Order: sequence, then C-alpha cells, then structure tokens
Amino acid sequence: MKQSLELKFGQRLTMTPQLQQAIRLLQLSAIELHEEIQQALEENPLLEEQDDSADDLENQNGVDNELSSRPEPGADTSEADPDSLPETDIQLSDDAIVADNMAGAEWEEFELPYAPTRYNDEEAVVEIDARNSAPTTLREHLLWQMYMTPFSETDRHIAQVIIDSVDDDGYLTSTNEEIRHMLAEGVEVDDEEIDATLHQLQNFDPPGVCARDLRECLLLQLRLLADDSDTAGIANKLVSDHLGLLGNRDYSQLKRLLKTDTDHLQTAIQLVQGLNPRPGGIIQPHQPRYVTPDIIVKKIKNVWRAELNGDALSPLKINRTYKSMIRRGDTSTDNKYIQDHLQEARWFIKSLRNRNETLLKVARVIVERQSDFLEHGEQAMKPMVLSDVAETLDMHESTISRATTQKYLLCPRGVFELKFFFSSHVNTADGGTCSSTAIRSLIKKLVETEPPTKPISDSKIAQMLDKQGIRVARRTIAKYREHMNIPPSNQRKSL
Repeated sequence: MKQSLELKFGQRLTMTPQLQQAIRLLQLSAIELHEEIQQALEENPLLEEQDDSADDLENQNGVDNELSSRPEPGADTSEADPDSLPETDIQLSDDAIVADNMAGAEWEEFELPYAPTRYNDEEAVVEIDARNSAPTTLREHLLWQMYMTPFSETDRHIAQVIIDSVDDDGYLTSTNEEIRHMLAEGVEVDDEEIDATLHQLQNFDPPGVCARDLRECLLLQLRLLADDSDTAGIANKLVSDHLGLLGNRDYSQLKRLLKTDTDHLQTAIQLVQGLNPRPGGIIQPHQPRYVTPDIIVKKIKNVWRAELNGDALSPLKINRTYKSMIRRGDTSTDNKYIQDHLQEARWFIKSLRNRNETLLKVARVIVERQSDFLEHGEQAMKPMVLSDVAETLDMHESTISRATTQKYLLCPRGVFELKFFFSSHVNTADGGTCSSTAIRSLIKKLVETEPPTKPISDSKIAQMLDKQGIRVARRTIAKYREHMNIPPSNQRKSL
C-alpha cells in the first residue's frame, strides 16, 4: 500500500465561541440572564453598567462603534454607535412575583423560628436576619413543640423516632415494630408506651399531624372542633365508618345508612371537606418562584403593541478609562490583557443586543397572531406551532424554541410564558382548525355550568362540542380534562 498526500477542498459549519455565547444567552431566562451579566461584570474590567445620568448620555455621542468591523486605516471614526445597549422608552413595570406564604405556629410566649415583623405607623419592617434565614421544616416545628412538652427521657426518645418517621404530608410512615428497631440500643418499650407518646404528639400543631392514615387524620381534626351538634356527629360517622362511600359520592346509600336527610348530610360533608388531608403542607417550606416578564403588551390606539420590559434589560457599555490605555503596536502582557477583554466585552454586548432583538421579533409575531386571545380570552386562541413563527421570521425552529423557553409576557390578562401561546390544532366540521387551548377552555366552561347533581360525561361533552362544529374524540376530552386537573363525572357529583 503506497502512502501519498492529497489536497481537498470542502465546506463545513463551525460554531465559533461567539455563536455559542449568543445561543446560550438566548435560552436564558430574565433572572438567569441577570446572573450571567453580573458574572461578566465581575470577570471583565472593561464592562460596566450604563449610567442613566444626563452627563453619561451626553458623553456617548461621538463614540467609536465597538460592535462593527474595524475601520480601514485613515478612515474617520469620530462618529459611530455607542458601546452599549440602546435605551428603551417603555415605562418600567414592577416584577410579577409569585410566592407562597408559609404558615407558622401560634404560640406567642416563645420566640418563633420564622420571620418576626415590627410594625410602626408607616410600614412593616421585616428583620433582615430572619428574612434571609432558612424556612422552618415540619420536623423542626414538631421537635420545637416536643422540647416544650414535659416528656420523660424514654418518651422523648420515642417521640424523636416518631417525628423522624413523619413524611412531608404529616403522616406517620412506621409501624410500632419499626419504631422499636429504630430506638437507641438499650431502650426497651412496648406498644402501650409508643401509643401513649404518639397520642401526645397527635395533639401538636398542625391539627391532624402524626396520623397513620387519612381516616385518623380527619378524625383528629374533627375532635379539635369540640362540637356536640348533630352535624359533628354525622361528620364523625362519615369519616370513621363510611369514608369509602363518601369518596364514591354514593349519597343515597349514605342517607340510608346515617338515617338523615339531604340538608344535614350536605352540611356534614361540607364540614369534612373543610378539613386538611395533608396537614404537613402547612408547615413545609415552599421555594418562592420569582417571575420577571421579558415582554410587556399594551393596547395603543386599538393596536396591541409588544415591547421589551425595561426591568429585564441591563444596559452595558465599554469602560472608557481602560479602553484608552490600549496602545497600538504594544505587545506587553498588560496591553494584550486589555485587548482580549475589550474584544470579549464587544461580543458580549453584541450577543445581548441580538438576544433582545430576536426575543422582541418573536413576541411581536405571537402578539399579532394571538390578538384575539388578548381581546376575548382562551376561547379565541388560534392554533400555532413553532414552525409558523419560524417561517414568518425566516429563522430555525430551534431558535424560536430557545427564544420562548422561560420567557414571560405581561398583558392585561396576566403573565404567561411564551410557550403558552403555542398549541396544536383540531379539525372542525367546516374544514377549519381550532386550538387545543380553546377546546380546553370550552371544556372548563361546560364543567363549570353543569348541574351539580348530574355532571356531564366525557361522551356528552364530545357531543356538545360536535354541535358547535368541533369534532373531538372522547379520549381527547378525557386527556384535556385530566390536564386541567378536572375529575371525572362520577367524582364531580354533589348534593
């Protein structure tokens, strides 16, 4: 076999570091982008946040265009674009913050582990240390109550093991035999001691905690009501003896077994439905979710307009002091360091600008196509997929997907992720199409207006939609209904 050298010409696509950076910034959410910008400001001394003062805005006039290609020798570079992202003239809006509040205990004589608040005539001031501390867990809440209870040494060991066996919903997951095995070596107890300690723990807050099953959890809560009325008696019998029939909504059988009428049974059922089947969820900490809308939609002169949210923008510019230190022809380490970071700063600012431009283009196409939703709600949603927007903007579907993931739009109807506006289509009787989001809205409306004593089945909903020209199979109705967490018709029946 003879060895030889050959010269071949070919083309291939290579992702440059700049392109990789632009793609990565495009798929970041507003909060993640803010963190990325802060990291870039810390690592690159030539990047700085743009000052909104008038003096700084005036100094930007006549600056070289750092994002364009280098000018030819002898060319006039006195006029160019500034080294910063353009300012937007939209009115800044507040962040749409969605957060869950955590309920706490109610003992006033002890210092609680969650954030205390001091009130004065003007505002409520939350302690900084308490606000930044970790939220209280259910286990910590139960242990705190245990230390406030006069237990013996043995009972305290049993109580600690029981508390460690309570799950996030507040239920005891270990049997007496398993509790004995988990006790420290040398601690011998019988079932009576374990049951006595468990009974003491079941009096702790929140009501119903440390129960072994749902029936015991509800009975513990009913016991705390201290109500001797007929309604409380019927509610206790419902939970203790007929919980299965109550779950199946067999009201005729319940009235016969409890020997009561419809009004008393309905009142008792409402009392049971007001109990908490997951008491541990009251104390369990919830991680708050912060949402910053990237796009703000307003109706101006009867036309829906989409603009970038000023709060989501982080205007950056090149530090002029460091930039002026660059000397042509200087090959020193310091000069090379400044030149490299200047080029990185230029590309970072350009990637941010491209991200905002792409996001705004995609949002405007979505708003234009879904203007009926903004006017009339979900029932007017039009079917739209990623390829529809990609064809309109002459972009790839992957770019549209990155631009709509974890990006939020604020409009008069609320805050929505851009992905919300994409939905599949269902053919109608007249040859047209209907959005799956609109169909789900119609299903929800039909269920809300159905008679409580005779709920509408999935087959009946399909027939009712067919009369409106929307042909949907029964299994599709069931899929959409489950997606909206709507129970089947047999579970929606009420008195």
